[in-house]
Amino acid sequence: MGLLADIEQVRAEFDRRLDAVRIRTAGQDADVETVEQLGVAFLGRKGKLAALFTRLGALPTEERPDAGRQLNQVKEYFQTAIEAVEEKVGSEKPAEEPHLDLTLPGDPIPLGTIHPVTRIEKQIKDIFLRLGFSVFYGPEVETEFYNFGALNFQKDHPARDMQDTFYIDEDLLLRTHTSNNQIHAMQTMKPPLRIIMPGRVYRNEAISARSYCTFHQIEGLAVDRNTSMAELKGTLQYFARELYGPDTRTRFRPSYFPFTEPSAEMDIYWGLETETDYRVTKGTGWLEILGCGMVHPNVLRAVDVDPFEWTGYAFGMGLERMAMLMWGIGDIRYFYEGDLRFLRQF
Repeated sequence: MGLLADIEQVRAEFDRRLDAVRIRTAGQDADVETVEQLGVAFLGRKGKLAALFTRLGALPTEERPDAGRQLNQVKEYFQTAIEAVEEKVGSEKPAEEPHLDLTLPGDPIPLGTIHPVTRIEKQIKDIFLRLGFSVFYGPEVETEFYNFGALNFQKDHPARDMQDTFYIDEDLLLRTHTSNNQIHAMQTMKPPLRIIMPGRVYRNEAISARSYCTFHQIEGLAVDRNTSMAELKGTLQYFARELYGPDTRTRFRPSYFPFTEPSAEMDIYWGLETETDYRVTKGTGWLEILGCGMVHPNVLRAVDVDPFEWTGYAFGMGLERMAMLMWGIGDIRYFYEGDLRFLRQF
């Protein structure tokens, strides 16, 4: 029998054994070792194909190229077929179940964190609760009367414009400050009273490192006999030093708000040590954190409180600004992006 006939016979034998392996693979009886045995039998150093290659030298010179070409083709065919079966067996082999050691402690469950705005709100509330204030909540969707009219905003005040306020219809809007709660509180509670009013507010403003279209405030209101600007300043200075430490530097600047007279803004010294400090404070080192003043008599009259018998003071602060000061955060947008790299720091 010639070499070419022997090549065909070896190929036929390989196909029979390969079909048997494929059948076992379909029934999930075959394993990688079975396929490897097939490869050794036909492609190994002492396999059937190696024996045929050794016979090339005995052929006449003119027959060797054709026989060598056929042997190489058969070798490539055997290799491709075996690799395909190996891949199929490996992918269908069931994964071994990991050993379960019931004595090991369980995997730690990652816990969430308290948002920095929520943290600063709680700290601020705790300070004012120690000063005798109580907490009052009001609506976020408000009428013009509570948001502007009862707070002594004139009809042509620019804050009433659509460029500054989100309107729902002609009368309803998203509150632009928590000062609206002053009116709700004084309509439902008789003086003397001391309350703080936290909540989210909305303004139609451009978003930047210093401002956002929605943010959080805490409003404070005290109505009693003989309250004064001195009491207001003392209360806010005590608050700032309780929150930021006894060495906190503060300053009050004259300002204007329709619902207070006289009015002021309170600044806290941030510092000028980094590029962020210059950007956030506009190169001054000071950051305004709240507005305050004595409650305007017209606001008291709007809720039927006699301004000749009662006086009061009010203040409002942005919680994001307070948090920026507390933790040295240079961009207000970080509070709203939901970036876990930022939030996990708290």
